[in-house]
Amino acid sequence: MTVLLFCFFLGCVAGLRSLTAPAVVCWAAHLGWLHLAGTKLAFLGHPASLIIFTLLALLELITDKLPKTPARTAPPGLIARIVFGGFCGVALATGASGSQIASAIVGVIGALRGTFGGYHIRHALVKRAHLPDFAVALAEDFIAIVGGLLIVSHL
Repeated sequence: MTVLLFCFFLGCVAGLRSLTAPAVVCWAAHLGWLHLAGTKLAFLGHPASLIIFTLLALLELITDKLPKTPARTAPPGLIARIVFGGFCGVALATGASGSQIASAIVGVIGALRGTFGGYHIRHALVKRAHLPDFAVALAEDFIAIVGGLLIVSHL
């Protein structure tokens, strides 16, 4: 049950920042928090995967602030969030010997919740609370990074 809860929350992180979730999974595997050695997902702990996903996550954090970046609810971004939410759920389940199918489903549900919830909260904070979008985006980055690391460090 605990694994599924972590899968949901990591899916929410994928909903906020699609590439932050797999980056923190790579860090967890690399640091030994998530035991993927000997599994088909062992590549996530390899330094090359760690570097690639970390750089992609950093690039996403930058592009999110650009004015022409499409909404996370647009099909390409939404699909990426769904895929990475499910994938990260499988990774957590693999490391914790949980149900991969259930974890993938819960990860996808979390990704959808994080995508639409994050979108509406950010929009409301900018439009109704008159907060600068850049500041709200930075807070969202912080929540995704720190939240993701907290999730994978406590599995």
